[in-house]
Amino acid sequence: MQIFHNLNVNWMGKRRFFYSTSAVIILAGLLNIAFRGLNFGLDFKGGTELDLKFDKPVNITEMRSTVGKLGLGNIEVKTLGDETGLLIRSELQSIPTDLYPKVQAEIEKSIEAVLPGVPKTILANTPNSITYQFQNPDTTSLIAEKLFVAGWQAGKVSEDVNNLDVIVRIGIADWIKLNLKTLVKDNSFQIRREERVGPKVGDELKRDAVIAIALALVGILIYLGFRFKFLFASGAVAALFHDVLVTLGLYSILYGVIPGLNLDIDLTVVAAFLTLIGYSINDTVIVFDRVRETIRIHKNKDLEQLMNEAVNKTMSRTILTGGTTLLGVIVILILGGEVIRAFAFTMIIGIIAGTYSSIFVASALVLDYAKKYNRKVEF
Repeated sequence: MQIFHNLNVNWMGKRRFFYSTSAVIILAGLLNIAFRGLNFGLDFKGGTELDLKFDKPVNITEMRSTVGKLGLGNIEVKTLGDETGLLIRSELQSIPTDLYPKVQAEIEKSIEAVLPGVPKTILANTPNSITYQFQNPDTTSLIAEKLFVAGWQAGKVSEDVNNLDVIVRIGIADWIKLNLKTLVKDNSFQIRREERVGPKVGDELKRDAVIAIALALVGILIYLGFRFKFLFASGAVAALFHDVLVTLGLYSILYGVIPGLNLDIDLTVVAAFLTLIGYSINDTVIVFDRVRETIRIHKNKDLEQLMNEAVNKTMSRTILTGGTTLLGVIVILILGGEVIRAFAFTMIIGIIAGTYSSIFVASALVLDYAKKYNRKVEF
């Protein structure tokens, strides 16, 4: 399918303007990152993150005040999706030491509510759980069941018929849920998601993400060096660096500007960066293939003219491919839910930047290098 017939636009003649446009966007993004920083998600920062869904809309100001009094230190509370969704994030991975006795007292109060005065022994105390032992298996099964119904993450240590032990997990989520049920009585809720990542794991994931992107770029450089020429490979990889910087910069600039898109950088965003690198290089290879084909047919033509012809011939395909892909990603952004929203948002920026760079960065850099060093490009 052809959208444009006999298209004749001097794309390469406008490359200085587009160099300037890219430089402004990248500089603005880098300055924004330098002064505002990047907002990393739980995957990289470490901590505990809770996704709560209330039956009725919540007042975010009142909720911040309520959660701030729970003794969890520096805690972030914000709406998630609509006004009934709440995201609570703490840098803690376990209940603070001073709160531990209070949580234990609440667990034992729940046990007393089931069987008042029931004999019990504490077998083990860890920062994240307490293990109780009871005198007979029937009592153990009943206590485990009732604690679970009451909202505690409790269960029998084993399914053996003679098991006497019940383990009750103590976590940030349990403490928050326990208090909110008391403090927000007229608006019931459920915890849809809880994630907990240690700071060491977060640092390792951050390092691995950078290595993954760097290895992808090196692999593409080697591949294109064999498929075309090193000159073309260098231009393509420079365009990919351009895409990553533009996308990262815009991601940072737009944080807090568009309602519902205050998205943190997590592993799904890294996956989006790797995906957009693959998407962008595919578009660049299509253009380079046509450039190579055109050079082989018209060996004595000016390189700038040949590149314009190649871009004009691929423009219909570029618009159709980019447009349909963009449409699909926009649908994912709107309907895909919170978990995949950051991925879709990153891809939207990346698809636009990748399509743009295939023409105005990759091809233009090859042309400028060939002209500056008087290199004749042959295949």
